[in-house]
Amino acid sequence: MGLEIKKSEFTCQEYERFTSKLFQNLDALQQLLKQPTFGLGAASVGAELELYIVDQMGKPLPVNRQIQKQLGDPQLTLELNRYNLEYNLTPVPVAGNPFSLIEKEIEAVLSDLNALAASHQGRVVPIGILPTLQRSDFGLHAMTDLSRYHALTKALADMRGETFAIKIDGADPISLRASDVTLEGANTSMQMHYRVEPGHFADSYNAVQLVTPLVLAISANSPFLLGNRLWHETRVPLFKHAIDGCSHNCGKNGVPDRVNFGHGWVRQGVHELFAETVYLHQPILPICRKESARRRIAEGQIPSLFELTLHQGTVWPWNRPVYDPADGGHLRIEMRALPAGPSATDMMANAALLIGLAEGLRGRIEEIIPALPFKTLEYNFYQAAEKGIDAQLMWPKGPREQLTRVSALDIVTELLPVARRGLLSVGINKTETDHYLGVIEHRLNARINGASWQLRQFNRLSRSMVKRRALRRMLEQYIENSRQNRPVAEWGDL
Repeated sequence: MGLEIKKSEFTCQEYERFTSKLFQNLDALQQLLKQPTFGLGAASVGAELELYIVDQMGKPLPVNRQIQKQLGDPQLTLELNRYNLEYNLTPVPVAGNPFSLIEKEIEAVLSDLNALAASHQGRVVPIGILPTLQRSDFGLHAMTDLSRYHALTKALADMRGETFAIKIDGADPISLRASDVTLEGANTSMQMHYRVEPGHFADSYNAVQLVTPLVLAISANSPFLLGNRLWHETRVPLFKHAIDGCSHNCGKNGVPDRVNFGHGWVRQGVHELFAETVYLHQPILPICRKESARRRIAEGQIPSLFELTLHQGTVWPWNRPVYDPADGGHLRIEMRALPAGPSATDMMANAALLIGLAEGLRGRIEEIIPALPFKTLEYNFYQAAEKGIDAQLMWPKGPREQLTRVSALDIVTELLPVARRGLLSVGINKTETDHYLGVIEHRLNARINGASWQLRQFNRLSRSMVKRRALRRMLEQYIENSRQNRPVAEWGDL
C-alpha cells in the first residue's frame, strides 16, 4: 500500500488482467520455492514505525507532507491521515545487537522529526491511538491526498457499503458511523519484519502466531478512542471495523474478512498463505506491470511478483507473509500487532520478546499445535487486545498439555527463560538479550504497560479535572517520558 498510483477508478478488464497475473505469480512463487537455494541467507530484522504529529495542545497537526518534504529522506513516508507519518527503519542482521541498533535509529529519527515539527509548533509521538482525538479529526478532509487512499476508500465502500458502524465495548462503550477509512488511520504501530528461510517458514510463522497474544497483552498501548476508555489495545477492533465494517465475530455471511488473525495453523509453508489471499479476497488495486514472472525465472532472474505483493498489501492479517525480490529473493514475517510506543526501549523490548519466544518455542510447535486449537489461539488474541495486561488466556499446561485459563502475566513470566534461549540461539549477544528481557521483567513485576499507565493516570487526573483537560495532561506526561526514552515501568506518576 506504499505504492503511489495515478488513478482510483478501474475497468473490468483491468481487474481480469490483474487476477490472471495473480495466479501466474502464485505459480512462479511455487517454482521459486522448489529451488534449493532460494531464500537462504542470514536472518535479519527491520521495522516500520508509525507516528502522530500533534500541536502544543496535544491535538492532531496535519503537516505530514511539509515534514516529509523538509526531511527529504526516502525512508519517511506519508500515512493515511495528514497527521501521521511512517519511518521505514534500516534492516539489520539478527546476530549481534539488532535491537540496540534499531533503538538508536529510532531515537535519531524522533529527534530529527521533532526538530522539524517544532517549526510548525508541533511534536511527534509514538502512541497506539492518540487519546485527544475528536470526531472532527476524521473524514475526507483529514486524509492524505494520495490516489491510493482514494482508491482504497472507494473499493472498501463497494464491498461493505457506503457507511458502516463502529461499535466497541469498554468502560465507555462507543458507537459511530463512518463512510471513509480515516478512522483506521487512528491506529499507529511498530511493525516488525523478520527474515526466515523457506524451509522453516511454517514452523516460524506458527510460532509467531502462538506467542503474539502473549506479547500483545503486555505491550498494549491504545486504551482510548475519542476520549472513551475501550479495549487496552483498541487498535485491534478499530482496524477490523474500519476496514471490514464489522466486528471480529459478526460472520458477515461467510465472506472472509480482510483484517484477520488467520484461517488456521499453517501446514505446508508460505505458498498456502499467499494462495489464501488470492483465492479469498477480491482485488482492490488492479495495477499490473509488464514483467513476466515465468520468463524471469526461465532466464535465471528473480521476479518481482509485483501483483502478488501489491494484492497482499491490501489484506491485513496481524502476521503477514512477505515476499521480497531483494538479495536474491527472500521471505519475511511482518508482525503487525504491536502498537507504537511508549518509548523506543519499550518497542525494542516488545520485539525482542516476540522473536525470542517464537524462536524458543519453534522447535516444539508441532507438539503444541494439537493441544491448542486455532480457534482458541484466535480467542487469546482478542482477549489480549481487550484486557491487555489483565488478560486471562487459554494455554496448554501440565504433563498432558491440558488447556487451562492462565493470566498472560504468569505465562510470559514462566516463558522468559524460553525467550532468552531463543534469542541466544539466533546469535543475539548476551548483553543485548539480558537488557531487553530485563525491561520486560521489570514491566511484569510492576504489572504495568502503556495502556494501564494511561488509564491509571487518566483516572487519577480526572478526579480533579474535566475529561478533555485530564486527557491532555496525561498526554503531556506521556510525551515527556517517551522523549526521555524511559521504559514505561519506570514512569510512575507525575
